[in-house]
Order: sequence, then C-alpha cells, then structure tokens
Amino acid sequence: MLIPTSVRCLSASVLLALSVVAVAHDTDNEKLNLALHTDYRSDAAVRDEHRHPAETLTFFGVEPDMTVVEIWPGGGWYTDILAAYLRDSGTYYAAHFDPNSEVGYFKRSREAFGKKMAEHPERYDQVKLSVFNPPAQYDIAPEGSADVVLTFRNAHNWYMNGGGEKRVLAAFSAFYRSLKPGGVLGVVDHRLPEDRDIKEQDASGYMKQSVIENIAKQAGFELVASSDINANPKDTANHEKGVWTLPPSYRLGDIDRAKYQKIGESDRMTLKFVKPKK
Repeated sequence: MLIPTSVRCLSASVLLALSVVAVAHDTDNEKLNLALHTDYRSDAAVRDEHRHPAETLTFFGVEPDMTVVEIWPGGGWYTDILAAYLRDSGTYYAAHFDPNSEVGYFKRSREAFGKKMAEHPERYDQVKLSVFNPPAQYDIAPEGSADVVLTFRNAHNWYMNGGGEKRVLAAFSAFYRSLKPGGVLGVVDHRLPEDRDIKEQDASGYMKQSVIENIAKQAGFELVASSDINANPKDTANHEKGVWTLPPSYRLGDIDRAKYQKIGESDRMTLKFVKPKK
C-alpha cells in the first residue's frame, strides 16, 4: 500500500474515508504503476523523486474510473500518467491555456500540448481539452461532473499575476462548481513558511499554506487532510530568483548550481479539500 507521510485528518469519519480509499488503491496500484512506467515517461520519470506522483495521486484518492480535471497541465507531465490511468474507464479533462491567448507563452504552450496530443493518438485520443483562462474563461468541465480537480504548482501564478487572493478564490470557486458533491480538490504548491512576511508571496512563487486553506474555505471547500509527501525541509524558500532558482529552472544559470541541485525541487504543500455533500 502506498501510504502518504504525515497525514493530518480532521475527524474519525475522515480517517475512515481515507482508509477506504487506501484499501481501494491496493487493487488499482497495478494499473497506476503501469501508467507510471510507460516507456515514453523515461525522461519525465527522473522527476518522480521530487513530485511523488504515485503517492500524490493515491493521497488525493484518484481512481481509474473517475472523471478528473487537471488545471494547466503545461507540457503534460501529469497528463502522461493520468491519460493512461483513466483511459479505459475514466475521463480526463486537460484544462489548458486559451489557444487564442495574446500571451505568447500561453499560446506556445497550448500549441505544443495540442501537437503532442495529435502526434500520439494511441495515448491521448481520449483526452478532453478545455480552457482555463482567468478571469475570462472558467468552464473547465460540465458543472457538477468531476470527481477530482487537480492543480499542481499553479495557485501562486494566479496570485502573482494581477489577482492576489481574489484571483485564486475565483479559480477555486470554478473548481467547486465543476465538482460533484463529495468531490475532491487536490492542491500542490510551493510553500512559504508561516512566519515569513506575506509580501513575499508577491513575486517569489511561494505561498503560505494558511492562505491557500483560507481561500479554499471561502470557496466552500472543507480541508480533509494535508500531507508531507512533497515536503522538502532543505528548501528555505528564500532564494534570489524565488522558487525558480531551484531545479528544474535554475534561473541563476551555473551560479551555485551544485548547491541548488543538492537542495532539489521546492518544499511543497499537498492539500486535499472536499466539496461537502449537501
């Protein structure tokens, strides 16, 4: 059984629910392991030691017959796993950038993702593409259709790029609408220590866990559990170029590269929220 570390549960009923999910995944682990070890993931799998996809997806309770939405999948690192895992009996929505975006990076990223999908239909022909483009487009999936919405290292972007907490709240509210009652929002993001100045969130790429938890609560979610699956105590969250100083970005180039390589990727919060059943 894949067991997440330092799980914090809020009630005995939640603990029972998590144990049921863990048992369910004993049956499904073979399928998840197959998705993780496809030959075309050989390069991407190098980062598994930092991102812990098996433990993370198990913690969020993702099962192969679910409808899952991933927000801003970028180049498709998690897409390669989820598209394979959900292919036979589930549904996977990739809520990517607007293909008509005026932001060059967004447009190029979406074009590259679309090209990847088109070139390998044997892997991605079941992927459903949607658009997440705050503050204009939030229709990531039909309302009330998703079992799980996942966002990996994105909330800080919405916070930093002109929106602050209001932009993150708008995003989380959209996720809430897309989820079924009882559905899960899984959040992974770079973590700013709670004793640091909140102004550091403005440009560092790090956010306080308490801020994320409070915004999710405002959107209507309940915190089910948090995990240290993606924690990195070696990361001080205090770097010249913010989180992008660390791998894989290395914004300082070769300056102290060995030092940052030794630290590894960022310290990350891993939070599981639920949309209450009315």
